[in-house]
Amino acid sequence: MMPLTMVNTGEPSVIKKVGGKEETRRFLEKLGFVPGGTVTVVSEIEGNLIVNVKDSRVAIGKDMANKIMV
Repeated sequence: MMPLTMVNTGEPSVIKKVGGKEETRRFLEKLGFVPGGTVTVVSEIEGNLIVNVKDSRVAIGKDMANKIMV
């Protein structure tokens, strides 16, 4: 298990766990980051990621991406 920030671009990964405070987890779940879901990193700029999750493209900051374990 590793944080989403360590995943290679273009490599689909299965979300194992979403960490952080309750409100952070709820926010990420609303975006589609749920355990068992698939996420693919599209691009990475200075640690900030653009990812494909549930047929949507989402930009998340490095701190949020570190809470998503794949």
